[in-house]
Amino acid sequence: MEAGGKRFLRQRQVLFLFVFLGGSLAGSESRRYSVAEEKERGFLIANLAKDLGMSVGELAARGAQVVSKGSKQYFQLNHQTGDLLLHEKLDREELCGPTEPCILYFQILLQNPLQFITNELQVIDVNDHSPVFFENEMQLKILESAPPGTVIPLGNAEDLDVERNSLQNYTITPNSYFHVLTHNRRDGKKYPELVLDKTLDREEQPELSLTVTALDGGSPPRSGTVQIHILVLDINDNAPEFTQSLYEVQVLENSPLNSVIVTVSASDLDTGNFGTISYAFFHVSEEIRKTFQLNPITGDIQLVKYLNFEAINTYEVDIEAKDGGGLSGKSTVIVQVVDVNDNPPELTLSSITSPIPENSPDTVVAVFSVSDLDSGDNGRMMCSIENHLPFLLKSSIENFYTLVSQGALDRESRAEYNITITVTDLGTPRLKTQHNITVLVSDVNDNAPAFTQTSYTLFVRENNSPALHIGSVSATDRDAGANAQVTYSLLPPQDPHLPLASLVSINADNGQLFALRALDYEALQALEFRVGATDRGSPALSSQALVRVLVLDANDNSPFVLYPLQNGSAPCTELVPRAAEPGYLVSKVVAVDGDSGQNAWLSYQLLKATEPGLFGVWAHNGEVRTARLLSERDAAKHRLVVLVKDNGEPPLSASVTLHVLLVDGFSQPYLPLPEAAADPAQADPLTVYLVIALASVSSLFLFSVLAFVAARLCRRGRAASLGSCSVPEGHFPGHLVDVSGTGTLSQSYQYEVCLMGGSGTSEFKFLKPILP
Repeated sequence: MEAGGKRFLRQRQVLFLFVFLGGSLAGSESRRYSVAEEKERGFLIANLAKDLGMSVGELAARGAQVVSKGSKQYFQLNHQTGDLLLHEKLDREELCGPTEPCILYFQILLQNPLQFITNELQVIDVNDHSPVFFENEMQLKILESAPPGTVIPLGNAEDLDVERNSLQNYTITPNSYFHVLTHNRRDGKKYPELVLDKTLDREEQPELSLTVTALDGGSPPRSGTVQIHILVLDINDNAPEFTQSLYEVQVLENSPLNSVIVTVSASDLDTGNFGTISYAFFHVSEEIRKTFQLNPITGDIQLVKYLNFEAINTYEVDIEAKDGGGLSGKSTVIVQVVDVNDNPPELTLSSITSPIPENSPDTVVAVFSVSDLDSGDNGRMMCSIENHLPFLLKSSIENFYTLVSQGALDRESRAEYNITITVTDLGTPRLKTQHNITVLVSDVNDNAPAFTQTSYTLFVRENNSPALHIGSVSATDRDAGANAQVTYSLLPPQDPHLPLASLVSINADNGQLFALRALDYEALQALEFRVGATDRGSPALSSQALVRVLVLDANDNSPFVLYPLQNGSAPCTELVPRAAEPGYLVSKVVAVDGDSGQNAWLSYQLLKATEPGLFGVWAHNGEVRTARLLSERDAAKHRLVVLVKDNGEPPLSASVTLHVLLVDGFSQPYLPLPEAAADPAQADPLTVYLVIALASVSSLFLFSVLAFVAARLCRRGRAASLGSCSVPEGHFPGHLVDVSGTGTLSQSYQYEVCLMGGSGTSEFKFLKPILP
């Protein structure tokens, strides 16, 4: 058969069987069928569906398969009819040789549930071989002195058929000197012996020619013939005799070539040519002649072909010792071939299941069978796999195994297993065969998405542009495929009043977060919500993470002046006595900023003054103080412009205007400064000085007394006859400018505010701190 055909037959012997957990293995009583050899392919052996008590549909549904040992597939199953047919012509002699009965064993394997049914097919011999002699002509030398009844062994014929179809007897052509007898050997073969009926007379007839016929018992019988040529010799009264009539020897099948396995020996009492002995094979088969070589002089039998216990385990070799006078003796050598472990085990994979779900319980992964051509311990096998793998080998029937997973697997820990099945025989030395199986583990959705952080803090500066990308969240899923595809979503906020959907959105595919509209730090400083990550598995799994969005302040609010008020009414005028010392507190500019942090850090500076160098502004608390001693030459009216600036980038600012009136005493009447009044710096200094001197001289005494009394009464009785003075109850708001330099008014710093008595304008007379 061609190599491609052999591969086809080998592939056809593989059983494609899937076994599920919970299936049972069951056997039934074996059935024996019979078929005569030489039947053509497609010959009907039996209807399996009928024999198994099944319908054809049930037989097909259970996945029936025919499995037999060996490299050839002799059977085929018709799933449409349930018929068991011959796959190829059977030759009984090729299958079984001389063994009878000739039985082929095969199994019917059913799945769902798994069931093995052992069956036997007996191959019936037909008479298709004739008896054959190894030689076409035999030459015999017989002494003329041979007495009647002398037995001359003849070479036997061989018939490959068995029982009645095998060789049954021998016959000889009619003659007056000989008849033939048929005898059985120990191995059951029949051999002929020629028997002398009367004494030969060389002078009367020196040669005879006879025909021996071998007949079998077939119908019709077959036969084979051999020509016997007999030479009548002069007397040689001693024939060679072997020292042993039977030699038995055991030879290892791996013995080297040309090694001597046994030496036969014979002796002859005659002398001269009649006592010279030579050795030869006596009618042996061609296989023996190819395997052994006999030294005709020494009687050594050498091995000229490697032995194979698995092919032939016993040889029976007939040896003839012949002297120069034509007499011979016969002995038999029995060669027992001793098996050695020279065949590694073989593994035939029937089915494999891959991939398998990771959450599956114990699952049958593979079904396979093992075999070894050796015998005894050399042919006994054991199977194993690596110990650290979550798989187990189970034996179902003889030499059939299943590979089963132990418990559920975890694809995230290991997605692929390379399993090496090792089959080792018990011979010496042990031989082994390894077969690798790759098992893939398929994913199930058993892992929820996991965020890279439990919480995220994002920053966005206020007044941002709409749809601004403010950050991203990220989650990963240890599963694979759709089970690992993550989508993101915003979860409902805990505060039902928080309009989260109008503030923030999330990209469902990549977790990017966007601010939907501009944020105002002064209105909303922080935003907290949760996002969810959900995979696309079934059922879907999800997880959550907390997101905090902190709004960063931008310098978008200019400083706001609380005092002095810039409301467009009559300006505020501060009175400063000319006797004031340097550093005298004239007033305090109080301002706030709606921003925070450094954007709300305020600083003050004197932007413009009627007389530079006379007044100064403290940069950190806005206090306006005198920078030097006042003199008579200093103008009575001064206008100061103070700039309030924050620390933002870029900085924002506001300005405030202060009017300061220098007086000799608090008894001097307060004259409001009209908005349209000319700048004192631009007036005539001499005129101003004369007016002031005149007013001072006329009212100095009276004004001093009244001012002193009013001040004392305002502090003690919270009322004044000339004016109304009050200290605000409670504290100023905490967001006012701080005198410590931080830009915020301290709650413990209070000012005394005095209003001019009878003043219709209700303007501040002076502002002076009250110390605790």
